[in-house]
Amino acid sequence: MAIRESGENYLETILILQQRNGVVRSVDVARELGFTKASISRAMNVLSKAGYVEIADDGAVLLTKEGSARAHEILHRHQVIARFLVQALGVDEEIADTDACRIEHVVGPEVFAAMEKLVS
Repeated sequence: MAIRESGENYLETILILQQRNGVVRSVDVARELGFTKASISRAMNVLSKAGYVEIADDGAVLLTKEGSARAHEILHRHQVIARFLVQALGVDEEIADTDACRIEHVVGPEVFAAMEKLVS
């Protein structure tokens, strides 16, 4: 199922928090993104219905196999684009990271492959 940019951002954030902290709860995602708990709760319901996350009985947010694969793909795109902006264009790392977060959702496969080839 296709998800929007915001859904991709949630998946990426869940993966990053999972790698950093192990267990992820909706409140952690809210804190990381600066959104309200209610907003995150709605998003988790959408992602759950789409099959990308499961909410455990203890409130932990778990990526499904499909959710994990999608989150890893999004994070990889983010990292490659940020590296490209820094290495090829000389952009400041903080700015590159912020802009990569926007670019990762819209750049096409051919352009991404060229970026990836350049920074590999």
